[in-house]
Amino acid sequence: MAKRLFWLILLLLGFGLIVLSSASVVQATKQFGVSDYYWKHQLLFGIFPGLVLLLLFRRIDYRRWRPIALPLLFTALALMVLVFVPSLGMHLKGATSWLNFGVFTFQPAEVLKLALIVYLAAWLGERGDRLKNWQLGLLPFALIMSFVALLLLLQPDLGTLGIVAIIAGGMYFTAGAPLKQAGIVLAILVVLIVGVAAVSPEQRSRITTVFNPSADTRGSGWQLNQSLIAIGSGGIWGVGYGQSTQTQYGFLPEPIGDSIFAVLVEELGWAGGIFTIVLFGTLATFMMTIARRARDGFGALLTSGICLWIMSQALVNMAAVTGIGPLTGIPLPFISYGGTSMVAMLAGLGVVLNVAEHT
Repeated sequence: MAKRLFWLILLLLGFGLIVLSSASVVQATKQFGVSDYYWKHQLLFGIFPGLVLLLLFRRIDYRRWRPIALPLLFTALALMVLVFVPSLGMHLKGATSWLNFGVFTFQPAEVLKLALIVYLAAWLGERGDRLKNWQLGLLPFALIMSFVALLLLLQPDLGTLGIVAIIAGGMYFTAGAPLKQAGIVLAILVVLIVGVAAVSPEQRSRITTVFNPSADTRGSGWQLNQSLIAIGSGGIWGVGYGQSTQTQYGFLPEPIGDSIFAVLVEELGWAGGIFTIVLFGTLATFMMTIARRARDGFGALLTSGICLWIMSQALVNMAAVTGIGPLTGIPLPFISYGGTSMVAMLAGLGVVLNVAEHT
């Protein structure tokens, strides 16, 4: 299983790089005067260091992560706090969620996701039947997640908060918590996200656009409408690789970020979109199989958490560009441009590969 998972990861990376190289041509030429800037940058600063960590973590016994789970979480939370330091935090796309150290920039929320998965796998794995007692399970779990949620709300980054909620709620349920308790946790987080979105005009417009895309086609509904035009133009087989009119004429915002799935479907058609979904479905199947075969609860929860992380981001991204859900700025794993996300996910998959080799 480990070998098959490894080759599938390489296939996803190769496919993503091909899609990105086409989607980024116009934007790279306008900004840097060369057409290959983004895919080369993704390769050098995303895929390459990510694969190095994947191969390194694949060789580290996954059980060694358990004793350092709490220090890892504290480190990730400290990085999250640093974004509020004026000289370090970067305000980008409506949120202060980046750290700028001069030589390089990165998004600490991606590190937080992996650290939180490791910590929850260790903490939940030790709870056992105590999870059924809300004072020993639900209460401390809610306190931990409340602090994480507060940091994300202050940025504000509701998209990441939604992904973290799915990961944490899914792991809590997988660990054996009563369905009622898991439902309460998810319900509280959903109400919290919706409440914050309701008082924020920008976030509220993203939600209302889903229900009425034609209400403001030149304003809040512009990105969704242009995504739907791109997807509709692709048909079954697409307009051809590198032939996206939505990117060539600059109609589609974020063609290399959260809108890249629309470019993919426009150029490669529904056939390309279905192929992408099949790749993610196969990846999920492999990881769920590894989780079931894991030799202990820690390995099973680790793999389940990383599976929830990748699959929830893929589903949220695809739902947003197809009009099923609101736009969140969440990238499409392995395909959207973004070095921090790529490195963090490949590092997590390295841990999964080690779990697979110990089943």
